[in-house]
Amino acid sequence: MSSHNFATLRYTALRIGLFVASFAVVWALAYFHVIPLAIGASNTVWMLLLAIVISAPLSFVLLRKQRDAMSEQIVAKVDRQRERLMANAGQEDGLK
Repeated sequence: MSSHNFATLRYTALRIGLFVASFAVVWALAYFHVIPLAIGASNTVWMLLLAIVISAPLSFVLLRKQRDAMSEQIVAKVDRQRERLMANAGQEDGLK
């Protein structure tokens, strides 16, 4: 199997990994009081939101190749489905 067969899985795993790494950095910064802690129980929500804000642009830049490979995989599948649908529609028109 080629590496393009698992492009979506690879991109998703890398995206989750980047989020986890961002969360770990945010947690460490909050633990050492480099960034302020939120009030009460909202600390976890604050750190999750900050990790999302950090990981989103990083994934846009760092995971470009994986995103392009995933896009090619999805486009190929959609094209195959479209061809099958057109072939089936042609067969149905021939029966009428």
